[in-house]
Amino acid sequence: MSWLSLIFGEKKSTASVAKERLQLIIAHERAGLSGPEFLPDLQKDLVAVISKYFPVNPDDIKVGLEKQGNYEVLEVNIVLPEGR
Repeated sequence: MSWLSLIFGEKKSTASVAKERLQLIIAHERAGLSGPEFLPDLQKDLVAVISKYFPVNPDDIKVGLEKQGNYEVLEVNIVLPEGR
């Protein structure tokens, strides 16, 4: 490593710069696509499946998505009828 690279930094190749930029763009697009717009459909599907086995009120199924650090956590709360 020369003293010039210590002062001015090392020049990255254009391929590595392009790769880093593409990774940022893809990560940004994925974050936008993983939003909560699918949650209502997921909730409807859960109501349909659970209704086959239990009489359940659609309001008793809550679906949520929260971000915890680098992870997204899908939370599903289902209130089942008593007596089962």
